[in-house]
Amino acid sequence: MGERLKIFVLVALLGFVAGVIAQLAADYAIPWLVTVVPALVQIRFLVAGFTGAGLTLVLMSVWAYVTGPTQR
Repeated sequence: MGERLKIFVLVALLGFVAGVIAQLAADYAIPWLVTVVPALVQIRFLVAGFTGAGLTLVLMSVWAYVTGPTQR
């Protein structure tokens, strides 16, 4: 039961970090991109898709690293 609780807490923390990153992206990165690359960023679903894909890759990489095989 202890291992499951650790993984549950780890996933909750990763979700929290993903939420913070998403909020920071929404507050700072997206408005900056709108001024820098107006034609591409006007398609907001495209930006949301790339952001979601990036966050998913980061979270899955962290998960794979943390839960990877242990050397015994």
